[in-house]
Amino acid sequence: MFTLVNLSVVFKALRTPALLCFGIFALATKSQADQPQFNVLLFTATQGFHHASQLEGVQAMRQLADKHSFSADWQEDPKVFNDDNLKQFQAIIFLSTAGDILNPEQKAAMERFIKSGKGFVGVHSASDTEYKWEWYTKLVGRSFHIHPQIQTAELQVLNRKFPGLERMPDRLWWTDEWYEFGPENIKGLNYILAVDEQTYNPKVTWEEKHESGVGMGKFHPIAWYHEYDGGRSFYTALGHTAAAYSDTLFTEHLYGGIYWAATGKGLRAK
Repeated sequence: MFTLVNLSVVFKALRTPALLCFGIFALATKSQADQPQFNVLLFTATQGFHHASQLEGVQAMRQLADKHSFSADWQEDPKVFNDDNLKQFQAIIFLSTAGDILNPEQKAAMERFIKSGKGFVGVHSASDTEYKWEWYTKLVGRSFHIHPQIQTAELQVLNRKFPGLERMPDRLWWTDEWYEFGPENIKGLNYILAVDEQTYNPKVTWEEKHESGVGMGKFHPIAWYHEYDGGRSFYTALGHTAAAYSDTLFTEHLYGGIYWAATGKGLRAK
């Protein structure tokens, strides 16, 4: 028969492995809970105009990643565009990129990435990037042509079924660099934001480039999304100013596009 002391020793012997197993289980559970819900490649290379707001944009992306539990790997070296590296990501973000930034092999890797069912997010001058790469211009949807001086104008929400626009008013005054775009590079774009040209002066002339613009008329799109070549693409022309990246309405708009592009989720039926 066991004495009281014997029982205590036995209980401790049995309890120690149990606690050890529980601790291991708790650590494993915590590790799983800490895993990001998705990973994105944040790319900011430029071979043209460099936006001073890129740094604020990167900071905003990092804050969004922390807030919404995703990881954002910030890179400027195009060598990261290869199959082995890209396989870890669910979406690629071009944040105010410009000019020709990828070589043919890197372009091919990005095309395979999208064709595998993954996503793309273009912010501001992502539409001023890779004009000669037809596949990319279709991925973005429309290409930048010209813009007037920065002005305040009335921004309009067109479609609330897309995530990130829940708290944006139907119409609001916004200050930005209002891009004028060329024609659609592909059919099937789903427009979610537009600017009212009657509320600002869209006319502009760039004498040094012998280019001019008079606006886009009654319908001037600013943001849109579509499915393309097996994957997903979201674009917003907002984001020229550094101040925009500290505005909650804008960062919610950005995250809505990132979330949809990376996961395919968030679209509402109504």
